[in-house]
Amino acid sequence: MILPTRADPSVIGKWWWTVDRWMLVALVALSILGIVMVTAASPAIAERLGLESFHFVRRQFVFLMPALAIMIGVSLLSPLAIRRLSVVGLVLTLLGLLATVVVGHEVNGAARWVKLGPLVVQPSEFVKPTLAIVTAWMLAERHKDEDFPGYGIASALVLVVLAFLVMQPDFGMAVVVGTIFFAQLFMAGMPTTWVAVLVVAGLGGVSLAYTLLPHVTSRIDRFLDPASGDSYQIDKSIEAFANGGVLGRGPGEGTVKLALPDAHSDFIFAVVGEEFGLFAGLTIVAVFAFIVLRGFYRILQERNIFVLLATGGLLVQFGAQAVVNMGVNMRLLPAKGITLPFISYGGSSLLALALAMGMVLGLTRRRGGWGTAT
Repeated sequence: MILPTRADPSVIGKWWWTVDRWMLVALVALSILGIVMVTAASPAIAERLGLESFHFVRRQFVFLMPALAIMIGVSLLSPLAIRRLSVVGLVLTLLGLLATVVVGHEVNGAARWVKLGPLVVQPSEFVKPTLAIVTAWMLAERHKDEDFPGYGIASALVLVVLAFLVMQPDFGMAVVVGTIFFAQLFMAGMPTTWVAVLVVAGLGGVSLAYTLLPHVTSRIDRFLDPASGDSYQIDKSIEAFANGGVLGRGPGEGTVKLALPDAHSDFIFAVVGEEFGLFAGLTIVAVFAFIVLRGFYRILQERNIFVLLATGGLLVQFGAQAVVNMGVNMRLLPAKGITLPFISYGGSSLLALALAMGMVLGLTRRRGGWGTAT
């Protein structure tokens, strides 16, 4: 492949020399690793469900191509175009969240999906990146004009999304959305007093959910005392890491995946641990850390408050999702059905993450007068 030169005036030429190529390579590497791990983990699940062995592998590959196209395509956009895209996307995802309440497709007691013909879409996956961009915009406008009600508009949008998520119910996703918004408020220079108030409010919300929502109560109780309820998947996940040791049992040699219901999705990191060992797991952790830290490094000199808040929120989303998934797999956090970015099986998750990281790549591109992008 012939790479464009610095003198290439085309859109692709300009993109190639301004985009963060190291981050792009890391994201593509995670996507390729995802195909490898879904290939290793999913055949046993497919056979248990009466499907063809490579059913999930083919579906993941089908979603991977448009996901990469979305990531590259969105990274070509200007910050203004990304903002406009997010406004439209947020409206559509809010309608999707409303649809989950009215005609949602229920799986395992939760109505988080909407059927669109042969496809089953999870709108909450797409609301995270679009909401992060719109709230960043509102906070940035408030930063420019103190009379603009940016905090109020952003807070109202977040509360509406949180209400929809609790109704599904999807408390874990609600925590992620709240964490993203809190991080953006912190980066926007929110007074320390308000930081303390929001921390207390967040803890109060968790306590209320523990008291009122039985499934939240069960998950926290099982985390604190595994003997208090069914902890089968977590136990199997820990067994997988123990079996893998330092170097792993070898590709395809894992046995825990044969009995782990969500080995191809929520617990795919356990399959990595068993088949490839400690070093492979630490390498994946390092790649996630590299992407997040690289993104924050790119915005250290950023003077555009919108770009700073939007990119920071998206990076917090990406990093938090990875930390939660791996933490659950290693029994460091209560069980929660959150995928490992770009590695776990899941069409909605893969496409939404591609959208989010395409926005990060687009917002962090080097432009003339670095930090002056509009």
